[in-house]
Amino acid sequence: MATTLLLGQTLSFDNDPFAAGLKAARHLSRGAVAMRDGFVLEVGPAADLRGRYGDCTVVDHGNSLLIAGFVDAHVHYSQTGIIASWGKRLIDWLQTYTFPEEMRFDDPGHAQQMAELYFDFSLANGITSAASFCTIHPESVEAYFAAAQARGMRMIGGKVMMDRNAPEGLRDDAQSGYDQSRALLEKWHGVDRLGYAVTPRFAPTSSAAQLEAAGALWTENPTCAMQTHLSEQREEIAWMKELFPDHPDYLSVYEAHGLAGPGAVMGHAIYLTQREVEAMVATGSGVAHCPTSNTFIGSGLCDVRGLAARGIPIGLATDVGGGSSFSMLRTMAAAYEVGQLRGDSLHAAELLWLATQGSANVLRIGDKVGNLAAGREADITVLDLASTPVISQRAARAVDIWDALFATIMLGDDRAVEQVYVAGRQMLPA
Repeated sequence: MATTLLLGQTLSFDNDPFAAGLKAARHLSRGAVAMRDGFVLEVGPAADLRGRYGDCTVVDHGNSLLIAGFVDAHVHYSQTGIIASWGKRLIDWLQTYTFPEEMRFDDPGHAQQMAELYFDFSLANGITSAASFCTIHPESVEAYFAAAQARGMRMIGGKVMMDRNAPEGLRDDAQSGYDQSRALLEKWHGVDRLGYAVTPRFAPTSSAAQLEAAGALWTENPTCAMQTHLSEQREEIAWMKELFPDHPDYLSVYEAHGLAGPGAVMGHAIYLTQREVEAMVATGSGVAHCPTSNTFIGSGLCDVRGLAARGIPIGLATDVGGGSSFSMLRTMAAAYEVGQLRGDSLHAAELLWLATQGSANVLRIGDKVGNLAAGREADITVLDLASTPVISQRAARAVDIWDALFATIMLGDDRAVEQVYVAGRQMLPA
């Protein structure tokens, strides 16, 4: 395949800005990305790469910003249809909106329709990789992976395991949950750019026997991810304590059943005890920060910087449909606002890291996606930093790339996403 050279501003990372500050980032005001056969060959000054790759296809994105495709660390594609449903706490929201909608995913046609919509919306917002909860129905997983495979995307997903405290028709049992998950894992994990995640919804909807089965499945397949929810709301934690009275805290339930460790993606993690923080560090478990969801459902304010300072892997997530936007720009803006409410201002570099390399690291795909770098897969999002009149006039005053990017983070939406490349292929209409 011929080499393609993308021109524009480029922004990549040599290190984690939470640890190294702005020197972790590399910005080129007139840069280029050379790519071939779905991989990045080189990132560098446009003049240099033009000289090295003279016989190539050139796509000039002008002053737009080339970054790694966004990576959504925690989402429920099956909740696409109920995004922005009014005003409930977590448990009420599940019972009123989530469970009735997820009941519909035993229908392969409905599952396919919603998977197609989900991927269309995600790509329109520059998201090129994600980890999604499906439903208890194998049909929901089949539809999700088939739609991702057709688009050539690097996606992670898994069948929800849930054997109690859910309506009839949305419960499996410990054995069937294990058997169905294993069959789906064996069919899809490692195929093309797809990966499986063992997916117990959260401790209150799984018996000890089911959590044990989920842990066994993950132990047997350690290259998979494991995704669940942890300490999202105080009522949820109180409920967990009623159901697991012999455990000192929420995370210990997962630890006891083999559901903590590298590749474990804990959604939310707002109300961690000191012991839980220490255990997250010790086990290498990661966190998916879901700021629009945490504010929309009234959950609380995650201590992002505190977790990052302890070396806990942390990424950013839309958490659709409890999360109120498919836009990773809006999700970064919400993360900034959550930080402000905690008295901590996250820099644009830190926000972008969370939405790209941070999330990829949590999902253990950080060697493949999440950064513009030689050898990475060519998943690239192109941002127009003057996409609307209000952003344009603000960008005209920007003193540096971070000032311009921050304006797009705070004010931007899908109109700022000029183009998306998945394994080097343009995904949006010209």
